[in-house]
Amino acid sequence: MIPYRPEPLTDFSVASNREAFDEALARVSQELGRTYPLLIGGEAIDTGRYLESHNPSAKSELIGRVAKAGKEQIEAAIRAAETAFSTWSEMPAFERAGVLFKTAAILRRRKHEFSAWMLLEAGKSRAEADADTAEAIDFLEYYGRQMLDLTRRGDDLLTPLAGEDNHMEYIPLGVGAIIPPWNFPLAIVTGMTVSAVVAGNTVLLKPASQTPVIAYKLVEALTEAGLPQGVVNFVPGDPEEIGDFLVEHRDIRFISFTGSKDVGLRMNELAAKRIPGQRWIKRFVAEMGGKDAIVVDADADLENAARTIVNSAFGFSGQKCSACSRVIAHEAIYDALVDRVAALTRELSVGDVRDAGHFTGPVIDQKAFDKVTRYIEIGKQEGRLVVGGEASADKGYFVQPTVFADVAADARIMQEEIFGPVVAFTRVASFAEAIRVANQTEFGLTGSVFTKSREHIALARRQFHVGNLYFNRKCTGAIVGAHPFGGFNMSGTDSKAGGPDYLLLFTQPKVSSELL
Repeated sequence: MIPYRPEPLTDFSVASNREAFDEALARVSQELGRTYPLLIGGEAIDTGRYLESHNPSAKSELIGRVAKAGKEQIEAAIRAAETAFSTWSEMPAFERAGVLFKTAAILRRRKHEFSAWMLLEAGKSRAEADADTAEAIDFLEYYGRQMLDLTRRGDDLLTPLAGEDNHMEYIPLGVGAIIPPWNFPLAIVTGMTVSAVVAGNTVLLKPASQTPVIAYKLVEALTEAGLPQGVVNFVPGDPEEIGDFLVEHRDIRFISFTGSKDVGLRMNELAAKRIPGQRWIKRFVAEMGGKDAIVVDADADLENAARTIVNSAFGFSGQKCSACSRVIAHEAIYDALVDRVAALTRELSVGDVRDAGHFTGPVIDQKAFDKVTRYIEIGKQEGRLVVGGEASADKGYFVQPTVFADVAADARIMQEEIFGPVVAFTRVASFAEAIRVANQTEFGLTGSVFTKSREHIALARRQFHVGNLYFNRKCTGAIVGAHPFGGFNMSGTDSKAGGPDYLLLFTQPKVSSELL
């Protein structure tokens, strides 16, 4: 591939970086409460109906109001996308990639501004928001280069045949639906959108209801970079009103989704059903979450393992599909590991992330708060509460990082995705048992193993059934290009975002042969 270097993270120990971020946060704070329109075929449309986005750290604070699309606007957006497809799909790949590179430059210049929006709308800490923006830049740079490579890839894969001139090219699919999550409101929105677009498709972007303002800011940046009207159509709305309609529509060629298992399975079912007049089998690309485990062997570096567990479980309050929510520890080091993780957890500060002294902030909204606190109550029945368990939604949706010990492998808090700052420990007698317990879930997204044994590393490589497996490091923080990301089983279609095969999901190979 054309050389690509991941975007560096900001070093907030440097005073000038802290000051630059605080200045960006002050500027963004002056923009709160504005109203944002739909964007359909380049036209701004105010429907008079709105989604309201609030700061999860201070729930009475309005981030912005975003116009809400109905079925009429979805129809209009599909027509606009079809019109744009006729020209965008025929634009040379280097020009499409150029829009991504220009957008990356815009995000790079305004990096702290985009991160500040995530502080306010998603409740991310400075470090988490900065990594999110860096990943968005990485997706833009990486997928642009991947598209340039793809234009040369087809012919290189063919077997030469005497007397014929044969070519294979990867052409776009058509109009697609992009349905991203709220937890990586810039990085995943960017990656899902531009991967489809750089391949020559046009899309309807329906952002998550919790973080629509950040998504709007991305579309603004794409437009500033020269993206033609109608290539990306911004259509936020209530899932209950437009979700099924969008997925089932006969003129939607593909659906790219990241979110919960239940919603993803329903979309997959709807997409598989042919609508009268539909001329294709819809393509469905999904990442649907996880129940990720860290396995700690008897010979592991306990300090490294403990600090990694805390960071993997409680960074962004555990609101990552890759977050550690299970720890499977060998009985020889179990008690010492639990004690050390508990001690480190007690040091964590939780609160409004505008205060840089807090390690993590709120969960995203009332629904998430209710779910997480409900699982904490379940955990009290299924294990021993070691630390945490407290929560308050008086001002923001704050849940203290929570550790449960002595939990059975088949307990609900060891099996069901909580998506919050809760981690459960279970004890095993051998490494082989640890791997069996790790696989004892319907998910298969990420996992980590802490061990010094080469034999055990080899065993885990063969038998730990996850899409992304790490050794002696955290199970979060996949880097675009280095760690293609996607899981097995109920974690999704193992589509490997940020990997060399990802753009193939939004293209179809066409072969032409001519006799000489």
